[in-house]
Amino acid sequence: MTQFKDKVAIVTGGGRDIGREISLKLAAAGAKVCINYANDEASAQETLKQVEAAGGTAIVHRADVTDAKAVAAMVAATQAAFGPQIDVLVNVAGGMVQRRPLAEIDEAFFHKVMDLNMSSVYLTTHAVVPHMPEGGAIVNFASQAGRDGGGPGAAIYATAKAAVMTFTRAMAKELGPRGIRVNALCCGMIATRFHDEFTKPEVRTAVAGNTPLRRQGRPQEAADTAVYLASDAAGFITGANVDVNGGTYFS
Repeated sequence: MTQFKDKVAIVTGGGRDIGREISLKLAAAGAKVCINYANDEASAQETLKQVEAAGGTAIVHRADVTDAKAVAAMVAATQAAFGPQIDVLVNVAGGMVQRRPLAEIDEAFFHKVMDLNMSSVYLTTHAVVPHMPEGGAIVNFASQAGRDGGGPGAAIYATAKAAVMTFTRAMAKELGPRGIRVNALCCGMIATRFHDEFTKPEVRTAVAGNTPLRRQGRPQEAADTAVYLASDAAGFITGANVDVNGGTYFS
């Protein structure tokens, strides 16, 4: 596949799980990829190793995408490696931080979760769009939690992901006249480290059992959808929040 030949992509949180699969698939399709990570350098380097072993081109760049200066440096590093134009931005980075009920949510925690999930998307979009040409694509990661309010202790995470969904629609309207498409994924139960950390095994089993497809999703399946939305094959899709949840929730 060469549908991304000569295109440049930034994947935040691109070193592991869904982000890794997106980085690998974009590179395999010809893109030059900046694999962003915040803390897990080993996973990011392993992703780079896999990209290069398959004949692809990528760099690894550490950046806290909740920090505007760090985001600007990431964009500059991508341009230094691959040229001034950035064609694809995939915002995977995010997280719940912790499950907390309302009584345990202080202001610092609120801002930390909102920054990680929403401010990061704003900052990367703000930094990349000036360098994005007509035909560019942005793919954000929202969540099923943004549709249904999330599970116990996930109120702020769910709120942030709902904000990502609305920001996606707003940017689709604003950037559409420039030929830039903006879409998002609303993933349900995908077998990643996120659920290893934040969801009890018995809950995962119960959710999978109640899903029409009777299983959790695979990172590759979410990645396939993200790469499709970034591709020219999805050229008339923008402003969509696409459910990838095996049928557990219908929007």
